Formats: sequence, C-alpha cells, structure tokens
Amino acid sequence: MDSRYDPQSIETKWQHRWQDDKLFNVVEAPDQKKYYLLEMFPYPSGKIHMGHVRNYTIGDVVARYKRMRGYNVLHPMGWDAFGMPAENAAIANDTHPAKWTYENINTMRAQLKRLGFSYDWDRELATCRPEYYRWEQWLFLQMVQRGMAYRKESYVNWCEPCQTVLANEQVEAGMCWRCGKAVRQKKLWQWFFKITDFAEDLLVHCDMLPGWPDKVTTMQRNWIGKSVGAEIRFPLEDSQADISVFTTRQDTIFGATFMCLAPEHPLVPKLAAGTDQETAVTAFVERISLQDRSVKAIESYEKEGVFTGAYCINPMNGRRMPIYTANFALMEYGTGAVMSVPAHDQRDFDFARKYGLPVIVVVNPAGETLDGSTMEDAYTGDGIMVNSGDFNGLGNREAMEAIAVFMEKNGIGKKTVSFRLRDWGISRQRYWGAPIPMIHCDGCGIVPVPESDLPIVLPENVDMLDGGRSPLPTLAEFAQTRCPRCGRDDARRETDTMDTFVESSWYFERYCSPRCDTAMFDTQAVDYWMPVDQYIGGVEHAILHLLYSRYFTRVLASLGLVNFNEPFTRLLTQGMVCKETVACEAHGFLFPEQVTEDGDLGRACLQCGQPVVVGRVEKMSKSKKNVIDPNILLDKYGADTTRLFCLFAAPPERDLEWSEQGVEGSFRFLQRVWRLAERWFPLLVDAEHGPADDRGLNEPFRELHRKTHATIKRVTQDIEDRFHFNTVISAVMELVNTMQAIDESDAHGAANGTMRFAFETAILLLSPIVPHFCEELWESLGHQESVLLSQWPRFDDAATVKDEVEVVVQVNGKLRSRFSVPLDADESELVEMAMADGRIMRFLGGKPVKKVITVKNKLVNIVI
Repeated sequence: MDSRYDPQSIETKWQHRWQDDKLFNVVEAPDQKKYYLLEMFPYPSGKIHMGHVRNYTIGDVVARYKRMRGYNVLHPMGWDAFGMPAENAAIANDTHPAKWTYENINTMRAQLKRLGFSYDWDRELATCRPEYYRWEQWLFLQMVQRGMAYRKESYVNWCEPCQTVLANEQVEAGMCWRCGKAVRQKKLWQWFFKITDFAEDLLVHCDMLPGWPDKVTTMQRNWIGKSVGAEIRFPLEDSQADISVFTTRQDTIFGATFMCLAPEHPLVPKLAAGTDQETAVTAFVERISLQDRSVKAIESYEKEGVFTGAYCINPMNGRRMPIYTANFALMEYGTGAVMSVPAHDQRDFDFARKYGLPVIVVVNPAGETLDGSTMEDAYTGDGIMVNSGDFNGLGNREAMEAIAVFMEKNGIGKKTVSFRLRDWGISRQRYWGAPIPMIHCDGCGIVPVPESDLPIVLPENVDMLDGGRSPLPTLAEFAQTRCPRCGRDDARRETDTMDTFVESSWYFERYCSPRCDTAMFDTQAVDYWMPVDQYIGGVEHAILHLLYSRYFTRVLASLGLVNFNEPFTRLLTQGMVCKETVACEAHGFLFPEQVTEDGDLGRACLQCGQPVVVGRVEKMSKSKKNVIDPNILLDKYGADTTRLFCLFAAPPERDLEWSEQGVEGSFRFLQRVWRLAERWFPLLVDAEHGPADDRGLNEPFRELHRKTHATIKRVTQDIEDRFHFNTVISAVMELVNTMQAIDESDAHGAANGTMRFAFETAILLLSPIVPHFCEELWESLGHQESVLLSQWPRFDDAATVKDEVEVVVQVNGKLRSRFSVPLDADESELVEMAMADGRIMRFLGGKPVKKVITVKNKLVNIVI
C-alpha cells in the first residue's frame, strides 16, 4: 500500500470499480430477506448542499450495513423534478425549466456518485419525464371515474409572486411555503383529491406507526383534527334554505344569539345581495382576503365583522339571529359557519360586546348564577343548564347527548364528526408540472382523456411568460384539441398542472420497477419490496409529503394495486446542519470564503478589510450565506472524511453544528489508521486469523482480543437500536487506540492473527461509513472481493468480559487509590488488598477503622 493516504485517487479508483462491477444493482430474490432503504429524493436545485450530504450519508450507512447483514437491499435515487422550486429557479436564472432541471440533474448525480453512495443507478427516475407522469395521469383518470377526484369553484390560497394556488398544507403562518410571501384568498375552479374520505383511517393509523417519531404522528393528528359534535341546521328567515353549522358545544345552542360566516363562505355575497349591506360586505370580504388566514394569525386579530343584512332562526327556541361575516370564522373548520354563543365562547363574547349583541347565559357554574349583562368574560367551563327549556337542570355534559338526540328525532340536526383536514387541491396555474388529463368541451362538458392517448406530454419547447405565468393557456398546439366524446375540434385541454406533491406521493412504488411500461409499477415487484423499511428525511415534510404519501397509498390499495396501507415502516427525521453567520456592516452576510483571519483584528471581510460580526449558529441557508460547498470538502479532504464528520459530530436526529476543526479531526483519524496499517500490514498479510479465545496470548493481545469482540457488540447494537453512528465511530476509535498501543516487536504467530482479526474488524465496522478507505485497506490485506460482500463480523459474548476489574478505594468517602483485581474477587480479598495498599496506609496513619463498605467489582470505602 502507498505510504501516504491520498483520498482523491483512492475514491476515484473504487467508484469506477463499483460502477463497472454493478455492485449496487439488485433484483427481487424471493428466497432472500429484503430491506428497502430510501432517503427523500431531492429537488434538482443546482448543487448538493450539506443537508443532502448528511441525509444521504445516514441512509448509505444503513444500506451498506444491512447488505453486510445478509439483506437484499434496495437503495434507489431519483429526482423530484417538477414544480415551483425548479420553475422559479429557472426563471431567476433566465433559462428554461427543462434545460435548468436536466443540467442540474447531471450536476447533482455526479456529486452523489463522488460521495460514494451505494445507489442502484439503473433505477434512477425523474418525475418530469413522460414515462413517469404518464402513470400519474392514468391514476388521475381512475380517481375521477370513482369520484375520488373532482372539480369545483372555491376560494383557494393564492400566491401572487408564484402565480399559483397552494394547498392548505403549503401555507405556513399565512406565507407561501416556497417564496415566503403573503398568501391571499382567490376564487377559482380547481381540481381536488378527496383525501377526506380517508381522514378517519389516516388518523387511527397514526397510533399504528411505532417506527415513526412521536412528533411527526402528533403533527399529523393535529392536522387531521378530529372533532366530535353535532351538525345543526338554522333556517334562513323567509327562505326554504338553511345554514348548516358544526359545533362541539350543542349544549349551548339556546344561548346562540347571532351567526357568523367565514368571509369565503358562498352564502355571504348571496345574503348581502340587494341589501343596504352589500357594499360594506363586499369591501370587508375583499379586505379580509388579503390577510393571513392561518389559525395562529386569526387568534391574534381583533375580532371584527359586518352584518350581511340577513337573519336565521335558532331551531331550538325560535330566536331571530342576525347573520354576520366575521374574520375569525374559517371555511376550513366545520362548515364555515359559527353558531355564536357569546356567554360561553370568548371570541363570540368579544364580538358581541363590540357590536352590542345579546349575551344569554345557558350554563351556570355549580352554586353560582351568571348575568349576561354584567359578565366580563365568557364562561367556558362545565355547569348546570339554564334558560334551555326542557333541558334546564341537567349537567351540561349530560345535556350534550340529550340535545343531540332531540335534534336528530326532530330533524333539526344530528351527531357527527368533523375534521380539520380538507380535500387536497392539486391544480397549479404553473407550466412546469404534469398536465391534468381532462378536456373542456362546450357540448359535452369536462371529458377525460382516453387512456390510449396518455401520456399528455408537457411541451418543453415553449417560451416562458413574465411573472411566472404559465404559457400553456396561450399555446394553441397544446391547449386546442378534439373532444374525444363528440369529435368537436374546438375543445380545450385543461391547462392547470398537478401539484408537485402528487409526483412525490408514489415515487417509492415506482422505484420497485422503474422501467415498467405497461402499468404504474410491476405489482409483483411492489409486493416484494414494499413497504419501505426505513425512510429518512426532514421533519418539515411531516404534514405535506408524508401525509399525502400515506393517502396515496390508500388510494392505490382501494384500486387493488397494492396490498398495504402504510408506505413507510420506520421513519427517521434527521436534524439540520447549522453554522454561525458572519456579517460585515458594508456587505451584509458573507460566505465563509469571503472571510479571512486578519491577525490582531481577528476575522475580517475580504472585500473591505473591516472586522466582521459573528452571529448565532443557525440552519445553513443561502440567504444568510452560512453554507459550506460540499465540493470544497471533497477537493480538500475527500468523500470519506466528509461522511465521517457528518456522522461523528452528532446523532442523526439532532442538529449538527459545523466545525472546521471537526472535519480536520476526522481527516487526522483516517490518516492515523492508514499509518497504523502501513506499519502492521507487512506482518499480517500472511497471518492466520487469531485463536477463538485468548489462551496463549500475552497481555496486550489478550486485551486486544477482548476489545475487538466488545467493539463488534457495541457497534452492532448502536446501529441496530439507535442509528447512533457517533458512538459507533467512538467505539472503533477506542479499538484503534488499543491497537496503536501495541508494539509490532511484540508480534508473533497467534498474536499476529489477533492483530489481523482486530484490523479486519475495524475495517468491516468502518466500511459503511468510509467505504473507499476501507476497500483500499481490505484489498491491501489480500482480499479479492469488495468489503461490501463480506459478512458483518460476529462477536463472542464470553470474549467481551474482562478478566480483571478496577476497584476504587476511598477513605471517608474520598478517592485515595485504585487497583486491579480478578473479576468477582470476594469481599475479604478486596478489604485485604485495600488495607495493604501503601497509599491507603499513609492516609489511615494507624487510626482505628470504624467500618469498611464494599461494592463488588467496584468500590472499597474505609471509614475512620
């Protein structure tokens, strides 16, 4: 082997050999246990960042480890290539989304290969390719046919900068999840998936995902948001129509004195039309549509509204109730209508006091009598029913059931369940997405595209329009078509495209048979590989991608295409990669390469020479320039050092704080192992494996034998139980320290075999983490096959036990000495050795001993 560790030449050599040997390619093997390891695939945004490197390194270690444990491992990679991220980036860089995307895929693929990840590249897919989204279009047609997808006009979340609609899950604190700008309400015709059909099942199975982090299942439960209550119909005055309301407090219905509708509620403009309130209502609705409509934001707003000019009737007591449109009423909760009970709901109370509306108490606390005219706050606790007709005197909890039964019996309402979850709006008014396979005909209405015409190919030879507007509606060769039902040639294609989360909701099934051209996937391949055994990605996808994927899998199951409901058995949400920010007063945030060490000044800006301000440690981001380009690390240290640092610096689920010293330390460790191997390998190439036990070995080799088996045990447990690769690396470092402490002049025969066993063990244990480095050492020991094809080492539990233990000796509870004794030495022997210890004798100074406390194998405490 070379005397110098040269990561670049070693890594290039082994990457070529892996590729030539197709080492990572797999096929179904029914007689072999499978393991499907998957990291969330990336947007082809331009370059791999350190978050990618960490995520994919974690996955690669698990994939390599499982393969060495005898599993048939599927570890694929592809590209989440459609959607606003790619389109916005392309527009910002004055290029076409297709060109931008394919160039970035090529760049990022090369980076991933350079990092040595064990992907089966023959399974690579890109969601922007027609052979992929063709089957997405096919599934859309099946869903339309079965009523699982539908089109309706509704208020939607509209992002003006992105020029598109956002699903509720894509609005974060009133802002677009992608560009961070404010979202407004806009009324549009949209296509929806009926995810609400599966709301109960999605919720129930949150408790059946033991391999998922609690924080993720909790976020999904909260988003699905099940509420148990009643649906009540309030007749409109002088009309045959009524307003349907969902409430969890039907016990308070006798205290309802007004109604509030969400500004987006379709009844609002109808009720106000032709009244004196029409102008005020229209202005209010328009103003509210520009506000943040998130639950968190609404809680902070002052409650306000406008009378619509209409009334409804309380069905339980006949009270005439004015109908308002109010900013705190949400279409996404219940029916978008609120039965307002100001005495027992604080929002309603504030609203009633502001607009002079009646406050009627219907639940008194036990032993008290409330007065609605003098109350300062709403009473929301339990109590006794009053002002509630036949239900007076009941406890309010008892009254909930009694009132619900009465309403059902009298056709006023019914017990029901409501979910916060709303159907998934998948229409996007953007170009770079999968075309929706529907046709609009003036004669036939909306007609599905015949399956034989699929795929409806997105034209890639188009010019982009200003402001991110889609060119598809103006592109005659795409938009104009013939109606497949009546033959009219003035029909038009649907020009909205699908939400990019549709593509990522089933790609894991497509990986099982990515070249299948007769169906979405080969069902036999999916039956073998799915579900994914270990999924790895960021917690920021807890609601969007992960919930949609669970839903889509249920859709596929309902169509008989898969025989499981949950796509991911285990989920690991890795922490973020963080680094301090650095800023200059003149130039703002600075990239690391724009900062220099400047003697007495410390760090300074390269552009102006002025001292910089070091900010807090936070998530790496391009906007704050606290990013590290992986290519710089690869050029300077190589892939293995980069991988080693990412795993050693923190457990996978914790944030990783960037440290240049940590990277240097990782590189020095590999150099140390390399030098140790150079020193020992000439003695070990022809050595036999060490003896099965430590008989006949002198002391340093006996300890090395024990340490090797103990390290195998610890590393195996830390990977299997916790994926704590930082402690895995620490354990191997300790083994290397033990090896390094032995002088090669002490080596002979069986001792050489013990050292070879220790070296081979260290190489095997490190190989999933630093694979190129370990392949080179493995070959240098005379092995012909790849280290990946070797079995994971096994440990002998008996060999991990120490023959001796260190016992601490205290005098009056203070540490005064320590010594080694045979394991399980008896109490009298421990006391005898402690009393004979020279240092202890000096501390005793001839004073009488009051008592001696012993802890077997650990402690002797002498009290004087």
